[in-house]
Amino acid sequence: MINPKIIDYIFSSASIQRWNDYPRMVELVELDKQAHKFIIAYFIAKLEDDINFTHLIEAGIFEFLRRVVVTDIRPDVFRKALQKKSKEINSWVVEKLRISLQDIDNGNFLQKFEEFLNDSNMYKKERFILKAASYLSTRWEFSIVYQTSQFLSDIEDVKKAVEAEIEDYYELIGVRKIALNKKLSKVIDLSGRLRFQKRWAQTPRIPETSVLGHMLTVAFFSYFYSLNVKACDKRLQNNFFTALFHDLPEALTRDIISPVKYSVDELSDIIAEYEVAKIEDDILPNIPESIQQEFSYILGIYNGIKEEFANKVKIDGKITEVEDINKYNLDKYEGIDGLALKQCDKLSAFVEASLSISHGIKSKELISGKKEILKGLKEISGIDFKKIALEIDSEFGSNGQVQTTLDFE
Repeated sequence: MINPKIIDYIFSSASIQRWNDYPRMVELVELDKQAHKFIIAYFIAKLEDDINFTHLIEAGIFEFLRRVVVTDIRPDVFRKALQKKSKEINSWVVEKLRISLQDIDNGNFLQKFEEFLNDSNMYKKERFILKAASYLSTRWEFSIVYQTSQFLSDIEDVKKAVEAEIEDYYELIGVRKIALNKKLSKVIDLSGRLRFQKRWAQTPRIPETSVLGHMLTVAFFSYFYSLNVKACDKRLQNNFFTALFHDLPEALTRDIISPVKYSVDELSDIIAEYEVAKIEDDILPNIPESIQQEFSYILGIYNGIKEEFANKVKIDGKITEVEDINKYNLDKYEGIDGLALKQCDKLSAFVEASLSISHGIKSKELISGKKEILKGLKEISGIDFKKIALEIDSEFGSNGQVQTTLDFE
């Protein structure tokens, strides 16, 4: 499904600082920006016609991987370099990632990645939506940077440039709604605030990851899982976006760690009821009416409960939990592999703990948490999540250091 090499690249984005030539009141990292970008892209795309959401997901992942490789180049410099040396830069990126990607989906993923980099017309409208979403997430970050940078001589010029760029995307309905501070902008703002909530908040950890960044890593894992089980397009899309939004309610309730949530009788039920009420009161009213029902489905809201981690399909329009979702691998059933997504969620938490321990941060909470997570990992649809976790741990555990993809080249 996925290997330690590509996981190393994904999580390295949690250490990539953004706006690092400006004073910031909070750390701004690439993983969070990319997660916010995906969330914004989802809403923009849902308000447009003729969007292939599998292509949107793939284009976003391809752009993410390229950005991680070229992290040392400022975005504006990188855009100018691409205008003159795109072929050479893209070839270099592919070679850096080749070993990490070559076994995914029997080589098809790498082939498609290379085609995407070399053909600017591939997934053209999806690229444009992602570009708009990237701009809006950057604009959101700049509103933070601006607060602490007003004494700098060039900050007003930067502000003018950021504000002027929005005109490039006004043809997109979602961009106009967000720019005019309509209801949708509240959801974008709410999701962005998840970057301020840190995972494993009770213990030091390197690299730190936010709830927002965690949501994207789980979505990435769900995508690679879906490829491996040959999920139909709608099932793959639902898996990705269910994972991407699975912790969105925590923007309203804050992250409550599992040992606390499940150690007090009926506390988890009370929290679940409160989450549903907050979603219905504070999130859904701000979602465009045309997609409210669909968005409720991927959030796991049905029959008055919230359960994003159950296998679900739609049969004659009715949401139904099923044991073997592979029997419903057709777009018309709109399947969600909830049990597998729970394993992706656990796997991401395991990687967070394993990476930190490999860096020498070995708190008792991380060590015990990692052991407990491992106990809960199992095989789903032929994908052995425990085996993947042990391979990751073996790779990252070498002499207490993380071995990067570059060591294999």
